[in-house]
Amino acid sequence: MPPPSDLKAEILKAAHTSLNGVTATVDMMEGPLGEAILQAMELIASKRGRVIVTGVGKSGHIGAKAAASLASTGTPALFVHATEASHGDLGMITADDCVLALSWSGETRELSDIVYHARRMDIPLIAVTSRTTSTLAKNATITLELPQVDEACPLKLAPTTSTLMQMLVCDTLAIGLLVRRGFTDRDFRHFHPGGTLGASLTLVRDAMHSGERLPVVRSGTVLIDAISVISDKGFGLTVITDENDNIRGIITDGDLRRHAHVDAKLTLVDEVMTVGGQTIQPDMLLATALKTIQDRRIGALVVEEAGKPVGILHVLDMLRIGAA
Repeated sequence: MPPPSDLKAEILKAAHTSLNGVTATVDMMEGPLGEAILQAMELIASKRGRVIVTGVGKSGHIGAKAAASLASTGTPALFVHATEASHGDLGMITADDCVLALSWSGETRELSDIVYHARRMDIPLIAVTSRTTSTLAKNATITLELPQVDEACPLKLAPTTSTLMQMLVCDTLAIGLLVRRGFTDRDFRHFHPGGTLGASLTLVRDAMHSGERLPVVRSGTVLIDAISVISDKGFGLTVITDENDNIRGIITDGDLRRHAHVDAKLTLVDEVMTVGGQTIQPDMLLATALKTIQDRRIGALVVEEAGKPVGILHVLDMLRIGAA
C-alpha cells in the first residue's frame, strides 16, 4: 500500500485532471460547442414531444441524471436504456420526440438500434461525444463535441473526467432551456412538491393562519384588551386596524416590554403600536418569508393583501412543514 503522502498526491492529481477537463469544456463553449448547444436548445424547443436521453454504462448513468434534470426544469424528458430499446422500448420514441445520445467514443454498439430508429422515423438526434468522426456523430442532427482529455483514473480507463464533462454539457443544456422558457421558481415548485425544497417553495397563503385565528383589534382599543388577544391567539402579536379593516399598525411582545411602565387599562393601542409594521404578501414563497424573519429576527409576520390583514405566518409553522 502506498504511503499516505503518495495517495494524497494521486487524489490531487485526479482532481486536477478532472478540473482540466471541465476547463477545456467551458473553453469550447466560448466557441463551436456553445453554438451547438444553442442549436440543440432550439431544436428541442421546436419539438412537441420529449427529449429521449440514452446511453450505456457510465454514460447511461449520466443520461439518466440528464433526463431527470431536464424534466424537473420544464423540459419533458425520458431516459431509455439503449439495450432495452432494442427489446421493445423503441416504441417509447415517437416522431414528435428528439433523441439525446451520450457516448464518449461515439462507437457504442448498443446505440445502433436507436440511431437507426431515429433515422428511419426522421427523429432529430443530438449526440454528445468526443469524436466528430464517429458513427454516432455522423448520424447526428447536431453534435455536441467534447474535448479529448485524459481520464482522472490513473489507468486512463475508468470514465471519470469524461462523465464529468458529459454532465456539465447536459446541465448547461437543461439550464439554457430553463432560461429560454422563462421557467420560474413557482414552476420549479410545481415539479418539486416534496422535501425541504418543496416546502421552501410553498406559498405563504398555503401555510398561514387566517380567519378566526387572526389576532386583530380596532384602533382606539384599550391596551389591556389587546394584551388579551395576543395571549389568546398565541402568535406574540396583534394587528391594529381602522374602521375599514385596513392595517394601521402592529403590537408585538417587544412593544409591550418597551411600554411596561404604562397603565394598560388607560392606554390606547394607538399609543403603543408600531405604525405600519412588517408585512408580507400571500403569494410570496416561504423561502423569501423565512429570509425576512431571519433578517429582522422576529417570530411571526402579518400577511396582508390590499392593505388588509389576511393571515399570520409563524416561524414554528415553517419548522413544522420543513421550510426552515
